[in-house]
Amino acid sequence: MNILDTFLWGVLPYMVIVILIGGTIWRYKYDQFGWTTRSSQFYESKILKIASPLFHYGLVGVLGGHIVGLMIPASWTAALGITDEMYHAGALIMGIPFGLAVLFGLIVMIFRRRTNKSVFAATTISDKIMYVSLMAVIVFGIGVTIFSAMQGHHGHNYRADISPWFRSLFLFQPEVGLMRDIPFTFKMHILLAFALFALWPFTRLVHAFTAPIHYLFRPYIVYRSRGGEKVGRRRGWDPVGTSDNSSNLK
Repeated sequence: MNILDTFLWGVLPYMVIVILIGGTIWRYKYDQFGWTTRSSQFYESKILKIASPLFHYGLVGVLGGHIVGLMIPASWTAALGITDEMYHAGALIMGIPFGLAVLFGLIVMIFRRRTNKSVFAATTISDKIMYVSLMAVIVFGIGVTIFSAMQGHHGHNYRADISPWFRSLFLFQPEVGLMRDIPFTFKMHILLAFALFALWPFTRLVHAFTAPIHYLFRPYIVYRSRGGEKVGRRRGWDPVGTSDNSSNLK
């Protein structure tokens, strides 16, 4: 075990966690007005309606697959009668479509942002870094999945080394030795993920920590025509000062 392995797999993960948590707290405390996706739907919505669901729903599936693969020991699935062959086949069948959905959605969003002048003008440097980081993580993730599947029984079994190493981090006893001989592509995928999580609090990705919960408790948005007529109202809190007579107020 050399110093570099000790740093990459025994020290760096905790540095990333500190940056992720500390950066998120700092962002919430000092930049609450910037805690947003900075939605560009106002500028263009047709392409976004296709790309956004593909990306977000695909991402949920990808994250779910990673949680199962990294957090659930192989002995647990074996106890349920699921062999390694069955597990990896299921992971491939489920993982590839979700991964491709995320990749395609991201490509379309980047294309939209680059070709629409208004959307591109609203793109910040942090947005560009975020898109590059996301693309790198996703491409490497799909790549290692396909490469391992092509190798069949000779493919790398990440549940024998990467998963136990990942779980050991939560016990504050990182088993660095498990990561020494894993393929380079897996190492790059993990390191790119570290970089993405370190950048997370300082990009628009930070909204992921609050958007799903905040959406459930949003207040009403009342739409009115120019003449004051009430057009529609979204579900949410009870409206304040928006009675039927309010349209008569000038």
